[in-house]
Amino acid sequence: MTEQTIHWETEGTSRVPFAVYTDDALHKKELERFFYKAHWSYVGLEAEVPNAGDFKRTVVGERSVIMTRGNDGQIHVVENVCAHRGMQFCRERHGHKKEFVCPYHQWSYSLQGDLQGVPFRRGVREGGKVNGGMPADFNPKDHGLTALKVATRGGVVFASFDHGVESLEDYMGPAILGYFDRLFNGRKLVVLGYNRQRIPGNWKLMQENIKDPYHPGLLHTWFVTFGLWRADNQSALRMDAHHRHAAMISTRGSAGQATGAASQVTQVSSFKESMQLHDASFLDIVPEAWWRMGDQMPSAVMMTLFPSVIFQQQVNSVSTRHIQPDGHGAFDFVWTHFGFEDDTPEMTERRLRQSNLFGPAGFVSADDGEVIEFSQQAFETKPEHRMLVELGGRDVGDTEHMVTETLIRGMYAYWRKVMEA
Repeated sequence: MTEQTIHWETEGTSRVPFAVYTDDALHKKELERFFYKAHWSYVGLEAEVPNAGDFKRTVVGERSVIMTRGNDGQIHVVENVCAHRGMQFCRERHGHKKEFVCPYHQWSYSLQGDLQGVPFRRGVREGGKVNGGMPADFNPKDHGLTALKVATRGGVVFASFDHGVESLEDYMGPAILGYFDRLFNGRKLVVLGYNRQRIPGNWKLMQENIKDPYHPGLLHTWFVTFGLWRADNQSALRMDAHHRHAAMISTRGSAGQATGAASQVTQVSSFKESMQLHDASFLDIVPEAWWRMGDQMPSAVMMTLFPSVIFQQQVNSVSTRHIQPDGHGAFDFVWTHFGFEDDTPEMTERRLRQSNLFGPAGFVSADDGEVIEFSQQAFETKPEHRMLVELGGRDVGDTEHMVTETLIRGMYAYWRKVMEA
């Protein structure tokens, strides 16, 4: 399959060709360069595998992997591909095992991925002779499961097929690392639940969506009406030095009709002055001490760690969102909602209640899945065209406001650097 030549109208990235989302060969190249080489991918939380023998099946890019807690107490990540005939042997999403056994030919592996059993390895004795068996120089140590490099920080687990990848801390960079450590500050995490959805759109569109502060106060009626995310909120946009990762930071303003210079924010069609909640507890928001950064108390921080994950704080709801590509035109999106071991029962209930804003049927997130699907449909019919991302100019840089698409331009500046090298 020949990769399509991508035509960019300008030297910059303010006009993104539709072909970036529609070309199969380009998609495969992205997997190799962003998911399988030189990058870290999110795989889960340590809290999902608390005990030796616990495992979680997930993916890095489009490759199935298993995160395990070994008998040594350490986190391991191995590829879910039997070393014998290549079968994806693990089918459960979560579980507990003493070992992994491929059902096809019963090859067995330790929790760390070491090959420990091969049926008929030394042949079968029949009539005074031995038939078959593996060659004499067969060494089980050479045929374990592919082991990924693993890094953990703050209870979050990352993995990479590239054992020469830079450190996780260098990969994030100091600006984004500060916001990561704000959320994952050493307190023990507790998993509260999951959502899964399949979105018929290119995987990059979800990275873009969470790097896009332009749409939340326009698309999401819930956000703009109740003041959770509006263009007039105190805000900032931050990127790492490569512009691949980003954080959108916002402090909740007042709900309802704004006055004075800010009144234009509530003149958009998504603002519904008459909208009322039947259950006011959805806005039972309690500021938490860990929100503070310097003299600021952000009520929402959305971090995009390229290419695979979003870390979300929306008031008291906190979660990870794992992007799992499946071909150029679809991806699975897995939400892990969590809290902290020292949360009170009231705070846990509050986090769960506020998590209803998000997920496939969330008051907010359902909008995002729909617009991504509609965008992909248009891209497929007109791959020679391009999108325009010029709000706030054509340059790339941090800002103290949300009226810009600079984070998207930054991501594609990095994308072009890697893909065109």
